[in-house]
Amino acid sequence: MEVVAVTLTRTTMLPGPDLLPDVLPTERLSASGRPIPPVREELRHVPNARNALTVAGVFVQSFGIIAAATWIGQWWAYALAFLLMGRAMALYAILGHEAAHRLLFTRKRWNDVIGRWFLSYPSFTAFDVYRRVHMAHHKDEMGPEEPDYMLYAPYPVPPDSFRRKLTRDAFFISGYKNLKGLARALAKPGPSRKVASSILGTQVAVAAVLTLLFHRWWLYPVLWLAPWMSVWKVINRLRAIAEHGGMTRSPDRRLTTHHVRQTWLARFWMVPYNTGWHLAHHVDIGIPFRKLPQLHEELVQSGWIVPDLEYPNYRALWRALASGERRERAPAA
Repeated sequence: MEVVAVTLTRTTMLPGPDLLPDVLPTERLSASGRPIPPVREELRHVPNARNALTVAGVFVQSFGIIAAATWIGQWWAYALAFLLMGRAMALYAILGHEAAHRLLFTRKRWNDVIGRWFLSYPSFTAFDVYRRVHMAHHKDEMGPEEPDYMLYAPYPVPPDSFRRKLTRDAFFISGYKNLKGLARALAKPGPSRKVASSILGTQVAVAAVLTLLFHRWWLYPVLWLAPWMSVWKVINRLRAIAEHGGMTRSPDRRLTTHHVRQTWLARFWMVPYNTGWHLAHHVDIGIPFRKLPQLHEELVQSGWIVPDLEYPNYRALWRALASGERRERAPAA
């Protein structure tokens, strides 16, 4: 009689050795994947004028969405604006991330002023704290000082756990916890209070501008604060786990960072400004966002990134991240 043993095994998110060819260094790339100095110099160019227009475009898109909704004046326009403003928060956050890397403008003062006051504070991000924490993330992904370890490490998770996380994000619970942290910082004397006061002051300014422009006091809570507390939280979690969910500590960035094929829809909603080329970003954090596809192509041409290492889309990766534990049939005894 056949004996069947059923065991629970954890699905891994790590690529197998056959997907990690040892092809570096090359004449253009170092052993870590970073371009050699002459190639890196080409890729590191920061176009100040273009980036200034990009920052202006964030304001046009965010305030323009609210203007369009108030002009139309229908319930469906406000509902659509609510969703699109969650996406607008991604625009602020990703360009703030670029400024945190000192890659938005060549002049440090302008890079930090714009990154702090015009991108990070409007999206409730403490710019200098974020920079410090984010550099710790890049220094040793999944290492003992990884600030987001508990965000990435548990994956893959069971589907019901995945749904609970997204539900907390969608229904304002995660955003409420963040606001409580801001309130606690305001209550404490010291540098944290100063930063929290700056964020609060920026939010008051946004509310005042919206009220003065459109004569509706409720636009700020409904079309700025609420999308940040809901839609943006969902987008942010989905993007973050698609970058590092279930990966491991390693000097080989192919084991710390996923790569997903980029589509226009994903780039519109979730990974604007080339942030979806995240493996290339982790290979060399000094490359501006406009050049990340070019660095990625260098890595592909070298044979370091093989086709099967790439997820065909974000849905496929999220399904794998939410696969949880699976049952496997052991050999008959």
